[in-house]
Amino acid sequence: MPCPHFNITITQRSKNQSAVAGAAYQSGETLFSEYDQKRKSYSEKRGIVYTEIMLPANAPPEYTDRNTLWNAAEKIEKQWNSQLARRIVLALPIEVPSEQYPAMLESFCREHFVSKGMCVDFAIHDKGDGNPHAHIMLTMRAMDENGKWLPKSRKVYDLDENGERIRLPSGNWKSHKENTVDWNEQKYAEVWRHGWEVITNDFLEQNNRPERVDLRSYERQGLDIVPTVHMGPAVTQMERRGEATMIGDLNRDIKAANSIMQSIRQIIRGLQNWIAELMEKRAELLEAKKEPKPLTLPQLLMDYMKLREEERSDWSPYGQQQGTLSDLKTVSEAIVFLKNKGLETLADLDSHLSEVKGKSTDIRSSMKTKERRMKEIGNLLSSLETFEALKPLHDEYMKIGWKRKKEKFAEAHSAELEKYNAALRYIKPRCTDGKYNKKALRAEYKTLEQECASMQTQLTAVQSELKQLKDVRFYVSKALPEETPAPVKEEKRSITQRLHENRERINQEQAQKKNKSRKRSDMEL
Repeated sequence: MPCPHFNITITQRSKNQSAVAGAAYQSGETLFSEYDQKRKSYSEKRGIVYTEIMLPANAPPEYTDRNTLWNAAEKIEKQWNSQLARRIVLALPIEVPSEQYPAMLESFCREHFVSKGMCVDFAIHDKGDGNPHAHIMLTMRAMDENGKWLPKSRKVYDLDENGERIRLPSGNWKSHKENTVDWNEQKYAEVWRHGWEVITNDFLEQNNRPERVDLRSYERQGLDIVPTVHMGPAVTQMERRGEATMIGDLNRDIKAANSIMQSIRQIIRGLQNWIAELMEKRAELLEAKKEPKPLTLPQLLMDYMKLREEERSDWSPYGQQQGTLSDLKTVSEAIVFLKNKGLETLADLDSHLSEVKGKSTDIRSSMKTKERRMKEIGNLLSSLETFEALKPLHDEYMKIGWKRKKEKFAEAHSAELEKYNAALRYIKPRCTDGKYNKKALRAEYKTLEQECASMQTQLTAVQSELKQLKDVRFYVSKALPEETPAPVKEEKRSITQRLHENRERINQEQAQKKNKSRKRSDMEL
């Protein structure tokens, strides 16, 4: 199934991020940042199979050079907290031939970004590990017809009902700022996601693939499913080597719980639809003043037993005996099950299903809360391990007093220092006064894990109970008169039924041959 990953972020100067560094990373090149006078080198990065820059018609032609484009984008931004670039990371479908990836991205970027006036820089990464993906960088400002960057916002004067400017007590005119472009509006996240979804599905269809991708969240799709935790490269490699990880185990538990819950909902939905149809048919018969057959569940199960006996009327005595014993065991178990649950009528069953649905939903809701906390703990522990592993390197960097030597050290260890800073940013707001206790976090995780396992056992028991009710539905449906609606899902005919039908067909053919022979004898006489 195509991966639905589609992540949008903003490169911000306030977080010590650089558009030039981002462009160097995704393209695997060495670029020079004029803002901080540093080289951003990722020339040793592997797995970059394609890069391209796409420009609107009014952009200067020199922006086809990656270094020129992103230095120009950074130079126009003067504020300490400026937004420098928009970045998108999206998964590419492995079901589509890799040579078609550039065409997919070109079509997507041309329609949604270039046509709106953005400069686009994208790269395709594929290490051959089954995770092909693309990085897209977008400029944040529009350009005029001469290729000059335009302001991100403009001053607009507020007007009164007569169309006149409003004077403030200070003597100034009342005004507000308006964005010159609407690219930052939240609606575009959904528009771009849908656009990539459409293009992906088009290419899947062109390649005669049955898979389709849906980039809406589970909530927007109407699915009560908990998303799994994103596994980084390190965790993914460990899992592929067969090493169990905390995040991997959590994802497996989430998938199992989602699967059980989906099965429960499907069975309940099918049973409730079946009961509704039976109730509607009973109401019609009552309205027509026809006394419908009693819909008492134990009685209908006994009727099923009689029907099975009639079907075995032409069997041998031994076969009839064995068939009756088998049916008696099956029906007895069903009747005992219904009695223990206090289910006598279809109304009882309908009410019971509503209770089971509410119970299972409550269990899964409680599990979601615990799973979310387990995600937080897992991410925090991972960040703490990264922080502790890279702290000696960061301390060494901080002790360097010479500016040039410090810059060289930062260039040589840019990836490690970036990981350290990212881990530190994640830890700080989650650890009171900078203190943390990994032992306590692991203990809390273990407790939550055990509680979730117990709840999953409860869901499995609910699923087993519903499967028994599904069997009851089959037996009851067989015993109902023909005018009563059949089960929602048509059951296959048993071997016994087919043998019985075949025997009736043979008897009819033999009777027809006898009639023909008798008529021929009468004609000869």
